[in-house]
This record gives sequence, structure tokens and C-alpha cells, in this order.
Amino acid sequence: MSGKRYTEEFKIAAVRQIAQRGHRASEVAERLGVSIHSLYAWTKRYGVPEAERKAVDAQSDEMRRLKAELKRVTEERDILKKAAVYFANTSG
Repeated sequence: MSGKRYTEEFKIAAVRQIAQRGHRASEVAERLGVSIHSLYAWTKRYGVPEAERKAVDAQSDEMRRLKAELKRVTEERDILKKAAVYFANTSG
């Protein structure tokens, strides 16, 4: 994998060549020097209206935040459980 990063504008322009101009994805990928897999992923992401894409991005960000918070709270709970067992055993 080359690890090359493309701008959002580049990706949108590539998707437009397929969606609006009717070019084949394989032709566009070869002409632009990107993998067909990347082009399909961009089509999936940028082939929807911008408002819908922003809503999906917002949901993804919220999901990521909630998962991180859940992980932190779960770790805190586990620490408190261990502390409760420790103090129950030492004070008896």
C-alpha cells in the first residue's frame, strides 16, 4: 500500500467522473493512478448528497465518542469492583 493521501476534492471529482459523466470505474482508476478499491470506497462515501454524508459523519463521530466513553466507564467499574473485593477481604 502506497499510503498516499488524496484531498476530498480529488475524491469527489473522481466520483463525479463515474456518477455524472458515465465513465467506467476501472478507466477512471487507471487514469488517475488509484486503486479500484479506493475508487469504490470513495463512490460509496461521496456518491450520496453532502447533507446525508455530513449526517452519517456526525453519527460516526458520536458513535466513536460513545464507545470511548463506554470503555473508560467500564474500566472504572472494574477498578471499583476490585477495590470493593480487596476492602471486603481486608476488613473482615
